[in-house]
This record gives sequence, C-alpha cells and structure tokens, in this order.
Amino acid sequence: MKIAIIHNIPEQGAPESDLDVLKQVLAVEQALSESHHETIRIPCTLNLDGLRTALRRHRPQCVFNLVESLGGTDRLAVLVPMLLESMGIPFTGATSENLLATADKVSVKRRLRELESPTADWLVADETPDLAGGKFIVKPRYEHASIGIDDSAVLEAGNAQALKHILAHRTTSLGLELFAERFIAGREFNVSIITDNTGAVKVLSPAEIDFSAFPENKPRIVGYDAKWSSDSFEYHATPRSFEFSPDDQSLLSLLNQLTVKIWNSFNLRGYARIDYRIDSGNNPFVLEINTNPCLSLDAGFAAALHNSGVTYSDGIESIVDAAFGNSRE
Repeated sequence: MKIAIIHNIPEQGAPESDLDVLKQVLAVEQALSESHHETIRIPCTLNLDGLRTALRRHRPQCVFNLVESLGGTDRLAVLVPMLLESMGIPFTGATSENLLATADKVSVKRRLRELESPTADWLVADETPDLAGGKFIVKPRYEHASIGIDDSAVLEAGNAQALKHILAHRTTSLGLELFAERFIAGREFNVSIITDNTGAVKVLSPAEIDFSAFPENKPRIVGYDAKWSSDSFEYHATPRSFEFSPDDQSLLSLLNQLTVKIWNSFNLRGYARIDYRIDSGNNPFVLEINTNPCLSLDAGFAAALHNSGVTYSDGIESIVDAAFGNSRE
C-alpha cells in the first residue's frame, strides 16, 4: 500500500519537544517498510492548499497523520484531519471530531464529569467556583508535551480568588492560556489503548511512573524536563514500571474499565493514551486524554506495546488498519 506520512515541520532551533516528531517519522517509516508498504513523506505547514496539491499528486491510499502542531500551536492540528476528511482519504488516528473534543483540557474535564468519570476539581480564569484552598497544579489548557510545567507549577492557594491571581501571573509569564487543577498527591499511571487487526479494542499494559528517586519535598510530576531534557535529574528519575503487586490488581482492573469507557464515550479511533493520578485512598482521577500520543520508540506507547507482547511494527499496522475501519479491500 502507498502511505503518505504527513508531519509538521519544527522551526529552526525548536526545542526537543517539537523535534520529536521527526523521530516519530523515522520510526513509523521503518515500521511501514517492514510491513512492505511504500511510503512518502509530506511535510505540512498552514499552507493547506499546498498539502492538498501534494496529496493529489502522490495519490496515497492512506495517510499516516503525525501532525502535532501547526502555526505554533497544537490547537490547529485539527486542520489536517479536516482536510483529509474533505478529500475522502483514509488516515490514521484521531478524527477531526476527536481532536476538537479533546484539545481543550477543561472541556474534557467537564465532559468527564457528565460521564461520571472521576477527575480533579479545576479553575479557569473567567470563572469563580466555590473552590476550597489547597494544593494545585497550573497547566496549559490547550498545549501538550508538558509545556510550561515544572516544580513551580505545583503551588498552594488559600481560595479561588488567590488562585485566579496566580493564574493571571503565570499566564503573562508563559504566554499560554492556563487552568488550575487540584493536585492529586499520589501515584501516576498511563494506560494506552489501540484497536487490533480484528477491530477489537485492546487496552495495553498499564505503566506507572516511578518517583521513588525524588526527594521527599519534590513534587511528583512528569514535567517538561522529565519528558524532554535528557541531561536533567527528572528525565532519569521518572522511569516507567510495568510490574505490579497482587494488591494492585483491583486498581488495574478499574483503570482498564475507565479507559474503555472513555474510549467509547469520546468515540475515539486508532490509538490513544489516558493519564491518571491515584490518591492515597487508591481512587483514580483522569488527568488527560491523549489522542495520537507520541510514537517515538522510547515513548510510553511503544513501551506499552512491547510489554503487551505486540511488536512496534504490528502496532503501527493496527493503527493503519483502523484508518479503514479494520476492513481493507
């Protein structure tokens, strides 16, 4: 099959979080080659007419969509699925509807509450809910990859008004729209999900972030450095663990059920990763829904495939199958 790999172009001098898309392109390209597909790369910008022209020229049977950001923001990545849908070209991963439903983390939390799925209390700058004081984490509302998240993002606020002042200050400093979420001081899990080559939903092995190397007073979070700064303490002190005790089995079963419920409720497609925090009472809270999560070989999704007995190439092939509703001609 002829498959076009579409990806955004990192700017010159871009940080590692932006450059990572090129690592994903290489990994996916190799996997598709091993499955005997013909591939062609098509770099993508906000020039959608140029992308349309390139697609008409190359006439791929499928597009592997690795576009994470356009015009300097994750919010515009939805334009590529919209274009592909308008052209009737099968493509991998999240639909435009999926991306629109999950791009705004606050809207996701509101929807989770409607679904009676557990998620921590939150605050945005233009609302004043009856929110008690405590410890919070301040995060970008629309951007991913832990942009702007470091130890200073975890802070104490006496009430909602004090928290709004903090949000305003950090918004000015970072130049991003932010929201605050009550900090769950506990364990952190990532649960990846994929459809297999029969079309059935498969929840992959859950991973827990091991914070045991952190000093006692250091916030146990996976911030920007933990994900992208290979020379940082956080990067080396946040390994994933796939080993669990028998006491964790009921929690793992609950995370599996929640992950499938979220997948079905948001009508997700292809592959995704759900992030959770677990409090001291072993209660899970949904942090984020990651559609089209990172496919780099050293990222969490690839690790989950491996620990589930699925080769990376077979995982990529399943993602391609899902682009056709798992029923290729």
